[in-house]
Amino acid sequence: MPTKQELLSRPIEHLDVTRHNVVALVDGMEQMAFSARDLHRAASIYDRMLNDDECAVILTLAGSLISAGLKQIFVDMIRNRMVDCIVSTGANIVDQDFFEALGYRHYVADDRYKAGLDDGLLRDMHIDRIYDTFIDEDELRICDETVQKIADELPPRPYSSREFIRHMGEYLVEHGKTRNSIVLAAYEHDVPIFCPAFSDCSAGLGMVTHYHQRGDQPKTSFDSAKDFYELTQIKIANPTTGLLMIGGGVPKNFTQDIVVAADILGHDAPMHKYAVQVTIADVRDGALSSSTLKEASSWGKVDTVYEQMVFSEATLALPLIAGYGYHKGGWKKRSEKRLNSIFAEAVTK
Repeated sequence: MPTKQELLSRPIEHLDVTRHNVVALVDGMEQMAFSARDLHRAASIYDRMLNDDECAVILTLAGSLISAGLKQIFVDMIRNRMVDCIVSTGANIVDQDFFEALGYRHYVADDRYKAGLDDGLLRDMHIDRIYDTFIDEDELRICDETVQKIADELPPRPYSSREFIRHMGEYLVEHGKTRNSIVLAAYEHDVPIFCPAFSDCSAGLGMVTHYHQRGDQPKTSFDSAKDFYELTQIKIANPTTGLLMIGGGVPKNFTQDIVVAADILGHDAPMHKYAVQVTIADVRDGALSSSTLKEASSWGKVDTVYEQMVFSEATLALPLIAGYGYHKGGWKKRSEKRLNSIFAEAVTK
């Protein structure tokens, strides 16, 4: 049997799309068919977002994307003004990005072990599996504990996930082991990150301990209504919005709903002008993750002039779409929106 050290010996390497100019390849797909043509149109719509300086680009993330090697793409998108706001599952932000920023890694599940290794044996070794990648459970517990430490040191009150993640970025300024972190880059460039189901990850595990140890004392907590309100304020302040959605789930619905929320608050906010979704979800089960963007238009959420579904696995499609946007260079003329500044007063309290 392999040892734990042998199983955790080959780290996932994050793809750097700035080194690979895919423009000619993606442009060539325009004259093809099926998913290739869809991908070209999606990349072109994303390029339109980047060339529309009035557009606030909102990136949504669902699925285990950072552990799969996509982290550097998101970091470069933040640093190069290719995204203005992020809405994500908690796992991508905490268990994966923040986890790596603390100095830990995800590992390739070598084919020799993937074929016949029993997951019960992995559990005995304190190795967690995410499809074909491994993560050290002992290191993940340290991530949980770090979230608890941050919560312990904050003034006890309800926080939006954006506020709490900003404090995580502040923590990484002094304690981070790498500069290549979504949480840190977003902190440095005032890009707000929302995790509307924030307890569903290491953040929740850390907060369970925080709650338990505080007993009847005042506690730090997550305020999901405040998340919704704050993200709606971004839509109100920036009527022209574009969505680049990787996967579906809560981040997709949460972000689409801010158009409706703005209307309820008395603002005539237009539907999201641009929308791209990359997913492999099946539309036939009626789930939100797989619902088409045209369906979202019936709810008054997404305009249908510039929308495109790409039915493809994210590690294949995203490098082409993001790489196309990067090498076309529309971001070079974009101003940095620094949307966290909308909430500057809340951050300082």
